[in-house]
Amino acid sequence: MHNFLESVLHHPQYYRQFNCGTSLITAFSCPMEARLMKSKFSGLWTQYNCLFYTIDGRKIWHTARGTYDIQKDSCVFVRKGGFILEQFMDTGFCVMLFFIPDEFICDTLYTRTKPLEKYEQHFEPLMMIESSETLKGFFLSMSSYFTETHDPDPSLLELKFRELILNIADNAANKDLLSYFCSLMYEPQTALLKRVMEDNYCYNLKLEAYAELSNRSLSAFKRDFEKVFQTTPGKWLLEKRLHRALHLLSNQNKTVGETAFECGFESPAHFSRAFKTRFGKAPTELKNHLQHL
Repeated sequence: MHNFLESVLHHPQYYRQFNCGTSLITAFSCPMEARLMKSKFSGLWTQYNCLFYTIDGRKIWHTARGTYDIQKDSCVFVRKGGFILEQFMDTGFCVMLFFIPDEFICDTLYTRTKPLEKYEQHFEPLMMIESSETLKGFFLSMSSYFTETHDPDPSLLELKFRELILNIADNAANKDLLSYFCSLMYEPQTALLKRVMEDNYCYNLKLEAYAELSNRSLSAFKRDFEKVFQTTPGKWLLEKRLHRALHLLSNQNKTVGETAFECGFESPAHFSRAFKTRFGKAPTELKNHLQHL
């Protein structure tokens, strides 16, 4: 899995970047040559939430909870974590992109004169944002910075980021996203740990990445994980991935290679060995058996 934020940071020739501190990045990508992914499907993860406005083009986000087809004029919020990005090689993808840490979102929302209402917790890995006239005006104002020869002052950028969050929070139509904002502000850390694992177990992430997504050091992550799940992260991840693989092979007619990729295994060979150890049959044996029923 590639780190999405680092992919942007390491290619300034494709993305014009405005930095605000060390974590808030604004990027603008439009030319066809700016495609960083060489294959149709790429596994990515990000330690920060990202919000983007699609000016042109199309991509499909595949997550553990569903698939999302993103096209022109879409305004989208992607929660931090992993995803599989499907791109269309015959089109570009022109986007205004913002990476926004949890802490910045919470700090901004705490400044509201009217506190954010507590919403019922229901939110997806990827959420569409209501495209109001105010929000359209915000993106129009941001686009002007990309035509300037000099970068805006970081203090101005910080104000623009806060404006973006407050605009979204001021629109009751963004109910799912407001629910997520509430979880950032009020949710217990154990609930965050459970959600991070359930949403991201099917991606080939290192334990350090799971720790970062759950706002913990690696040692605190391992300690808290065993308290919550009564087992080690490695054992839990393997069991969850194998049962997902069994479902895909049995019900969705996936190939062994596709299943290995979609369940977070390092390689089809590693997947086949683990699958046979757990279920007594290699994945190819299971598929052959099912085909003859």
